[in-house]
Amino acid sequence: MSVEEEELQQANEVVYPKEDFRRLQEELVPLVVWVTREMEDEQNSHKMVFVVNMELPMGVGKLFFPQIAAQVGHAAVGLYQVLIKESKTREMAYKWDEYGAKKVVLQGSTTAHLLELQALAISLNLPNYLVRDAGRTQIAAGSYTVLSIMGEAESVNVVTGKLKLLN
Repeated sequence: MSVEEEELQQANEVVYPKEDFRRLQEELVPLVVWVTREMEDEQNSHKMVFVVNMELPMGVGKLFFPQIAAQVGHAAVGLYQVLIKESKTREMAYKWDEYGAKKVVLQGSTTAHLLELQALAISLNLPNYLVRDAGRTQIAAGSYTVLSIMGEAESVNVVTGKLKLLN
């Protein structure tokens, strides 16, 4: 018998007291559940993506942050209202929320770009919402400011995977 086989046999013969086994069980069971949950998260991950129209005078930085934040907020609420209307998309919203409610904010180049991305999202049956500004700030009334899209990460990435993060 090799040294490794002897060590394995000795390890198999060790008897642990019940309290050690219970403690080990208490420590490992939550870990196993967490790892399983993480694996499910990767397999079933949904995300909400916001594409900000960068051609509008919203800019980036401290001065413009409140304006962009307000527009992204409109997009989030609008998309969530779309999601809860139908049972299929309502289930998607629940999964999204259950697995961390992932949100990503990206840069879109122009209004035409947002409209192209929306058309692609529609063709992939991805729920989406396009914010049309009311014109109460420096943005002209009727301007498309933010496109929001929801779906499985893999599908959403087909639409937005090459866009840059808003920073």
